Amino acid sequence: MDNNLLQQESVKLSPLKQINFKTLSLKYGVVVAFLTLIVVSSFLYTGFLNPTNIFNMLSQLAIIGIMAAGMTYVMITGGLDMSVGGIYAATAVVAASLVDTSSILVAVLVGLCVGLVSGLINGVLVTTLKVPPFVATLGTGSVFTGFALVYSNAQPFFVKNPDYKFFGSHYIGAIPVSVIIMFGIFIILGISLAYTLYGKSLYAVGGNKEASHLAGLKTNKLILSTYMISGLCASISGIILSSRLAQGQANIGASITLDVIAAVVIGGTSLSGGQGAIWRTFIGGSILIMISNVLDSLSISSYWQQIFKGSIIIIAVMIDFYGRNYLQNKGGS
Repeated sequence: MDNNLLQQESVKLSPLKQINFKTLSLKYGVVVAFLTLIVVSSFLYTGFLNPTNIFNMLSQLAIIGIMAAGMTYVMITGGLDMSVGGIYAATAVVAASLVDTSSILVAVLVGLCVGLVSGLINGVLVTTLKVPPFVATLGTGSVFTGFALVYSNAQPFFVKNPDYKFFGSHYIGAIPVSVIIMFGIFIILGISLAYTLYGKSLYAVGGNKEASHLAGLKTNKLILSTYMISGLCASISGIILSSRLAQGQANIGASITLDVIAAVVIGGTSLSGGQGAIWRTFIGGSILIMISNVLDSLSISSYWQQIFKGSIIIIAVMIDFYGRNYLQNKGGS
């Protein structure tokens, strides 16, 4: 009798154990990868954990991380924003051009408006005109980059006002201002996504847009808002970079879109929508920056680094695809 009871209990517990280990590995494997990378990197590069190097990596992460936070919102709804590089460049040249002729406040506000208006254009194309997100934002990205080139006549705008460097080069204590801005944005967007009705609605739209619409959610407005958030985040990054360099250039956004998407995907946000988190994006971006930092310390060519980044994206997408299939099959079994 006791043996029969033990067998029954083992049958009941074995699926639970299986779900615990496999499901947790799929959901939190990125955290394990992050911690493992820290250990491996500290062996490969002796100065990796040096405070100066850590703050240097965080400063690099600030540019990509802020844009990736906005991209996370878009991708959770099942969209994609390929125009962030163009918005980033357009904001940089517009803001830099206004600092010396007007004021820093005006330059920053106009720069932020560039991002909001650009995001609004993307959102209208996707929601109202029903253009597929990839096609719409790929096209507008080219338009925004072209605008930056025309506006600047393909020449950099140099900033003379030293106070403008506050956003990109100054420190508060030992922490770069850009890093403080990044963490502020991550906290605000993370709380909004995880603990508000708005955030829950975004997950619902990404999980099933039609069902969300039938349930009474204003899906188009929700999706449009994510593109505006993405545009705003791209413009903040553009302001930080132009502040750091004390100039605005139209060609700065050529390859950054790949890094932004890589940060989001590596963090575990699904390309299919309905799944993701801001903290995941932070980890994904950190992994990307740490890899670049170690490869630079080992004098690995930037060309090989591009190959490596592309491979990481492919692997992350494969993990997402097979992981979602596993969880769906597990749920239906």
